[in-house]
Amino acid sequence: MTTPAADFTIYIVEDDASVRDALGLLLGLRGYRTAIFADAESFLQAWRADWHGCLLLDIRMPGMDGLTLQRRLLDLGCRLPAIVMSGHGDVGSARDAFKSQAVDFLEKPLDHGRLLAAIEEAGQRLTATQREQAHDARRDAFAERLAALTPREREVMEMVVAGRHNREIAEALGISARTVEVHKARMMQKLRVDGLPQLIRLSLGHTDEAR
Repeated sequence: MTTPAADFTIYIVEDDASVRDALGLLLGLRGYRTAIFADAESFLQAWRADWHGCLLLDIRMPGMDGLTLQRRLLDLGCRLPAIVMSGHGDVGSARDAFKSQAVDFLEKPLDHGRLLAAIEEAGQRLTATQREQAHDARRDAFAERLAALTPREREVMEMVVAGRHNREIAEALGISARTVEVHKARMMQKLRVDGLPQLIRLSLGHTDEAR
């Protein structure tokens, strides 16, 4: 088992106090931080979009059931991976849980090994989701910078990326090499790139170096 990240919290939503206490003790001994809720409504009221961790969710609870909460959170854009628990497992419930992107469907009494494996997978999913979000944010930021280029700066960028030298660009556009240099400098500044290799990477959609 990998060491839990300091900001990784397991949010337990379970109406049975004895199960809540047992899970809190087990996971605490394994180094996990936990937050415990007795029903779906209280979790939904407390939930914040910046929470980091995973959801350990019982299906059958008074009021809103676990599957309804799972779907509601998806509608809200919640990215916490969910592990669903049930004392009365059935094919339909498991199918619904997995359709709503559950990491696993665990029947009570819980197998501790399987629970911990599911939490590990949830952490991996969360990391992958965060990387995807960061990539999308960098891509969108680069698209905004690209849109700020003048048509001439865009032409210069495309020719630079194609490997054409200043003199070639100048001849193709009917301007001086000095003017090409000016357009290139402004283009690089607007795109916030430090040199040609980074410009090429960004133009090809590799946004891992965007700032």
